[in-house]
Amino acid sequence: MNDLDALRTPEGRALLEEVRGTDPARELAVATRLRREHPAHLVSAALGQARLRQRAVAKFGAEDAGRMFFTPNGVEQSTRASVAAYRARRLKELGVTSVADLCCGIGGDAIALARAGIRVLAVDRDPVTAATARANAEALGLAGLVEVREADVTEVDTDGYDAVFVDPARRGGRGRIFDPEAYSPPLSWAVAAARTAPRAAALKVAPGIPHEAVPEDAEAEWISDGGDVKEAVLWFGTEPGAVRATLLPGPRTLLSRGLPDPRVRPPGRYLYEPDGAVVRAHLVAEVAESVGGGLLDPTIAYVTADALRPTPYATAYEITDHLPFNVKRLKALLRERRVGVLTVKKRGSAVEPEELRRKVKPQGPHAATVFLTRVAGAPAMLIGRPAA
Repeated sequence: MNDLDALRTPEGRALLEEVRGTDPARELAVATRLRREHPAHLVSAALGQARLRQRAVAKFGAEDAGRMFFTPNGVEQSTRASVAAYRARRLKELGVTSVADLCCGIGGDAIALARAGIRVLAVDRDPVTAATARANAEALGLAGLVEVREADVTEVDTDGYDAVFVDPARRGGRGRIFDPEAYSPPLSWAVAAARTAPRAAALKVAPGIPHEAVPEDAEAEWISDGGDVKEAVLWFGTEPGAVRATLLPGPRTLLSRGLPDPRVRPPGRYLYEPDGAVVRAHLVAEVAESVGGGLLDPTIAYVTADALRPTPYATAYEITDHLPFNVKRLKALLRERRVGVLTVKKRGSAVEPEELRRKVKPQGPHAATVFLTRVAGAPAMLIGRPAA
């Protein structure tokens, strides 16, 4: 019996409940005590699963994470539940009633699709991963909508399904894979599979995918959650050539209008830091137009303006000082302002934030933000605070 099957027995479930929330500092003592009453391998499996469930809370929430089963790679590579739910809603709105989820992993996307009322065929070639996805569908009461199949996705017949969702593996033995054709399966295969879907398709890709790698008949969407860029999605069956940035929670979506690059201008009273999804989607021009601003530098995604115009697609800061880059001048200014809490942000600067903090040694009751960047090509510092 493998660890997953053992943990799903009454004894395994009881052990999982007993070790829930175990403090890592007490894990050895807990393991020693439990091994007097239970097989050592089962105790180890339960404690390992408890650790994975604690890590998974950030992605799946405490309630679901406490009922699901995980593998180390599954926790690391699975889609955040909020992102998966958003994507499932889009497919539902497109009229999709069934999806072939290829490279399903531990089932995070399949769960979101099933909760949207969509029938799912979830496929993964790894036996342990497929078994975990099946266990998760059962644990969350979704087995009636999710069929899990252990198979090579390139050999699966998706006829009879409205849509295809593909999440290729983007990590190898040496870490992240940046070449889309080195994905497993390659992006070209996933695109070909998407084009056969009768209603719609979605391909999850790395947010750093080059824009020139996006097929002309696909819509490209970059998604961030809580300000962190999570993924890019290539959509088929929607609006070919469209580009969008979607911010969660919300969702709030900014669509490309094909605007020219913003003008470069001197620093104004406000600096706008566009959300990472906006930057990845090359939609900084849309933000600049909405706030009546321009760029500090033609190669850097910081927008400056004279007026405060709130936008969900960028964080606004009120700038109090604009100086050429000089550590001594910054240290003197912070000492004069009695700044003890210093947030360092940078774009276009080689200086590391922690290194700068060590050099300026901020002390005092006040807070400030310093932007290390370039203004019209010259290294600069802009000091300010979040706009009210």
